[in-house]
Amino acid sequence: MKIVDLRSDTVSRPTGAMRGAMAAAEVGDDVFGDDPSVLRLEARIAALLGKEAAIFVPSGTMANQLALKLQTRPGDAVLCHARCHVLWHEAGAAPVLSGVQLLGTDSDDGTLDLDVLRARLRPAEDGANPPTPLVMLENTHNQCGGRVVPQSHVRAVADVAAAAGAALHLDGARLWNAHIQTGASLAELAAPATTVSICLSKGIGAPVGSLLCLPRALWLPARRLRRMLGGSMRQAGVLAAAGLHALDHHVERLSEDHRRAKALADALAAVPGVDLVAPETNIVRFRLAAEHPLAADGPTGLQARALAAGVALTGAGGAFRAVLHLDIDDAALARACDRLANLIAHPDRA
Repeated sequence: MKIVDLRSDTVSRPTGAMRGAMAAAEVGDDVFGDDPSVLRLEARIAALLGKEAAIFVPSGTMANQLALKLQTRPGDAVLCHARCHVLWHEAGAAPVLSGVQLLGTDSDDGTLDLDVLRARLRPAEDGANPPTPLVMLENTHNQCGGRVVPQSHVRAVADVAAAAGAALHLDGARLWNAHIQTGASLAELAAPATTVSICLSKGIGAPVGSLLCLPRALWLPARRLRRMLGGSMRQAGVLAAAGLHALDHHVERLSEDHRRAKALADALAAVPGVDLVAPETNIVRFRLAAEHPLAADGPTGLQARALAAGVALTGAGGAFRAVLHLDIDDAALARACDRLANLIAHPDRA
């Protein structure tokens, strides 16, 4: 039985054409700064996002952690969303690697309360409270259901931060999806932020890699920090070629993932006991009623039962996530819709 894998858009596999581009990649030694494919990728991403420079790194976590370390000092505080990736999914790296506290404020749409933000921003001269030189936003916001953070809000956060002498970092791992959903250019979406991370291995299907876009003055310090963290690679052009191919062939097709996410959400919403908010991009988050037999964790819960039925999800505590990506076509989507809907509607069936 072939599994319809909806755990994440990171599970997609390189297409045959992408593998061909990787095999044919022109390479050098990126530690010496002479891998031509890496240099092309960095220049292209920097231009797309309207930034002076970009640095290629193995993961989005490393890109975010470089941004933190470049713009803070030990003892500082960073203001962010309470459910952001940096706070929940980066293995506690921020306090360990940069010595900073992450102070989160929650919302259901990925936005930050501007009044709370103003109250928490502190100058370096404040002797009682940690300085707050950096604010972080995530767009699209994973744990808020792939929500697109309104651009007016991103600009407002940047303005509030700047008035207090703080910078803005944008975790744009899925900024591609915000670009497709809104029609705004990547440069427009990235403009309010000093630094922006963006991922190649999520929606656009490259096997490895993210980039941190940043001012030219931070590029050499970022390369040094990347080496300190073990992220410098040698003939990385093989990986950069996958990213270049993805830029040419896999960005516009993200609209298909958004369409399929809506279709999956519609199928689930029609089942009694399912609660969800209509998705904006490629992530469907839904919850089962507490009394539903599949809301429990473990072998009797939905995640385990769905996998046995041929659909892989993530989730716990009655809350689940399904992510559409380039390996999911309409036939796979139909199987997922049918199997999940029947399983949730008839949990007593084997």
